[in-house]
Parts: sequence; structure tokens; C-alpha cells
Amino acid sequence: MTRTDPAQRPTATRYEPATARLGPSPQARAFLWLCVGLAVIGGLFLVDWLAPTLFPASLPTRAQDGLTLAISVLIESMPFVALGVVLSIVVQVWVPPGVIERWMPRRAWARRAVLSLLGMIVPVCECGNVPFARGLLMRGFSVPETLTFLIAAPIVNPIVIITTHQAFGFSDGILIARILGGYAIANLIGWLYSRHPSPDALLTDHFRDTCELVVHEPGGKWRRTIAQFVIELRAVMPALIIGSALAGAVQVLIPREALVAIGSNPALSIVAMMLLAMVVSICSNVDAFFALSFASTFTPGSIVAFLLVGPLVDVKMLALLRTTFTWRTLGGIVTVVVLSAFAIGTAVNLLA
Repeated sequence: MTRTDPAQRPTATRYEPATARLGPSPQARAFLWLCVGLAVIGGLFLVDWLAPTLFPASLPTRAQDGLTLAISVLIESMPFVALGVVLSIVVQVWVPPGVIERWMPRRAWARRAVLSLLGMIVPVCECGNVPFARGLLMRGFSVPETLTFLIAAPIVNPIVIITTHQAFGFSDGILIARILGGYAIANLIGWLYSRHPSPDALLTDHFRDTCELVVHEPGGKWRRTIAQFVIELRAVMPALIIGSALAGAVQVLIPREALVAIGSNPALSIVAMMLLAMVVSICSNVDAFFALSFASTFTPGSIVAFLLVGPLVDVKMLALLRTTFTWRTLGGIVTVVVLSAFAIGTAVNLLA
């Protein structure tokens, strides 16, 4: 595995053996998620019993709606996840060592700036970017560099730019604010985590063990391709299913009318649309048309905040990111994204 910056990139000799880190067994994790599911179901019944007038629809109707929404999110995301896995394997197995690295600038900030534009030639949404980013990490790119790509790619994606232009044109600066804002947030996150004293600590133990397996994978390219395809699907698909289920459940648990009611307030509208973006978990390739339906009642800044937060830290994306990054890392990413999106949305409201 090519290592262009040994001081920052995880190498095989730096990984602890899997036996040195005793984590929960697969059976224990399955039991944990079963308990979480039962708790959610119990919570639904409790809310329905304590506040029967909170939702206009009955509990069975809401449960059916939640299941429909979860399946919709899953079906929408799966093609992009599959494409992302394929691109990840191409980067790891089929691209010769040094081909990508030799085109990268030597300075760290310049490398991050270039990598944050890589999404312009990777036509997948945020779901597919996660396995592709895992491939970059396994190839030897540093954690801050990979995070910069991962955050910027769903925004600078050419399909996203085109659909956002089709929905809003250049009115109120929404398109420009989304592109420049996403690029700025990505490079801010990359710079912040480049200051981390131990970038390897940002990754989960399980992912580091996966890197160890990939480094020592025997056989030719086709054998490694099949093995890596299985590894990536086993890592990403459970997270995608859980994230889709969470997205469907949250949408039926939070009354959307409560969010829409505060749409005209310059500050609260931004908060409401950021919450909505994290809840609905719409693919970044089409989220602009969903946001267009709120343009008549919400401020332009809140629309920009929605378009920035959704592709980066919605519940589905966080479930996928958890396959690679620790909870503490995700908490820092969410904090930076939310605060930055709020600041950018406020600036758009003042200028529009």
C-alpha cells in the first residue's frame, strides 16, 4: 500500500493486532440493535398514548409511512453505494502505486484543496463517497485529506451543481453559496483535523483491522477485487440499512408542521431547515428540488443551510461514516458543519 506521508498515514506496522482490542461480538451488537429497535417501538406507543393529538395520523399509519420512507431512502442510495464500492476497488487494486500521488501537490494544504475538488469527477452522491473515501485511506492518503474529499464531494459533484442550478438558478446566491460554502467547510474540517496529534485515532479499530487485512491480502488483482468487494459491502450495507431505518423513523416522529411554522424567522428558519436536512436524508443529487418546495416560506439562508447540512451529516450519512470514523470524530464534524452552515445561512439572509 503506497504511503505518501508516513508521519500522518496509518501503516501496517502501526496497527495493533485485532486480538489486542477486545470489542463486542457480532451477537452482542445484534442484540444491542434489537434492543434499540424495541425501544423505538416502545417509544412510539408511549408518545401515541401520552399525546394522541400530536400527530394527525394514527400509529399504524405512521409506522407504514416510516417503513415506506426507509425503503425509499435505501433504494435511492444503493446504486450509488455500489458505484462507490467499485470506484474504491479501482483505486485500491487497479490503479498502480504513485499514479494518483504524483499529481498531488507536496504541500499539505494544497493537497487538501485539490482533493476537495476530486468530487467533480466522481459522479456519486454522499452514500457512494464513503466507500470511495475508505479506498483512499487504504491506499495511503491521510485522514485529514480524505475527510476533505469526503465533505466536499457531495457538494462539488457536477450532478449536484446542475440540479441546484435547475432548481434555483442564480437567484439569491443559493447556488454560489452552496458550492463555495461546501468547499470552505470541507477545507476547514481538513485543516482542523490536520492539527490532530494522532490522526490514526480518528479511525475505528475495526477499520484499521480492515486495512491490515487489505495490506496482506494474497493473490492476484482479481482475487483481491472480489475479497475487497465483499469486505466493503459487509461494512457499508448494514450501516446503510440502519441509517435508512433511522431516517424513516425520525421523519414520522417529528411533526413537520412544527418546523414549517417557524420558517419566516431569519435565525429559527435556519435551525429548522438544518434539522429537517438531518431528518429527511435525501440524496444530494435531488435535494435541491425538495428544498425548492420550501423556498416560498423559508428564507434563502435557511435553504442554503439545508443544502449544506443534508449531504454531509444527515442520519443516513452518519451511520455510513461510523463504519470508518469514531463517534468523537463524527461529533466534531457535525459541530463544524452545523456552525459553519448557520454562519453561511445568516450571511446569505443579510445579503439577499
